[in-house]
Amino acid sequence: MKSTIIIRSLAVLTLMAGLGVFSASAADTAKKDNDELLAQAQVSKQDAQKTALTKAPMGTVKEGEIEMEKGLLIWSFDISTPNTKDITEVAVNAKTGKIVSVAIEKVKDEAKEAK
Repeated sequence: MKSTIIIRSLAVLTLMAGLGVFSASAADTAKKDNDELLAQAQVSKQDAQKTALTKAPMGTVKEGEIEMEKGLLIWSFDISTPNTKDITEVAVNAKTGKIVSVAIEKVKDEAKEAK
């Protein structure tokens, strides 16, 4: 009976350790992918953010990230503005610095995106 419990415990611990290694590996892959995108950018995040804020001058950047979207390298910024719960999402081309798109996301849309 004790040996069965010990064997099962060791099996669970081995499984948990394996999952921990996988999680670290996934995080390393995500960082490597992000680093590769950053290396391709010709516009800094700071400069792209200044450009994005021209579309929501009274806003505050909640989040900004570099990403590949529809084959285009962009800086994507979520900007909150006073007196509304909506988010202005501004995409700036990471190679040219030009605004690619501006979209207003309603609170319910933001909740769906988070999922």
